[in-house]
Amino acid sequence: MPHDVSHTEADDDRILYNLIVVRNQQAKDSEEWQKLNYDIYTLRQIRREVRNRWKRILEDLGFQKEADSLLSVTKLSTISDSKNTRKAREILLKLAEETNIFPTSWELSERYLFVVDRLIALDAAEEFFKIASRTYPKKPGVSSLPDGQKELHYLPFPSP
Repeated sequence: MPHDVSHTEADDDRILYNLIVVRNQQAKDSEEWQKLNYDIYTLRQIRREVRNRWKRILEDLGFQKEADSLLSVTKLSTISDSKNTRKAREILLKLAEETNIFPTSWELSERYLFVVDRLIALDAAEEFFKIASRTYPKKPGVSSLPDGQKELHYLPFPSP
């Protein structure tokens, strides 16, 4: 399983896990192993970059000391108020569609639904969106993968 601090059993974690499992079934240093290893590295880098983008915005909002805990999502995390779920999904979708806070190939992560829910509870979700729009504006035709990285070689597998 991934060894990042905010580990959950979300889809992006299962994708990473499945890539690792398939890679480990290949002969080490074979072409297939190397491609999968690159994809694993790339996926981890993309996840790290997305997390860093969220952290920068949270710090800009004044949550310097709380940024890491706001971004920490585990299997035990819950939505603070079920009435906020729809609003959190709407804001998350709006972030994905109207900003480059997520790469264009990124499937929305459940992890960030919990973060947006926390921002709603703190009455900071709208301001977060405004800062994200200014900091990571959507630019038509421009890929938002970090450091010019390429797309993954393999399509992520659906979880079993």
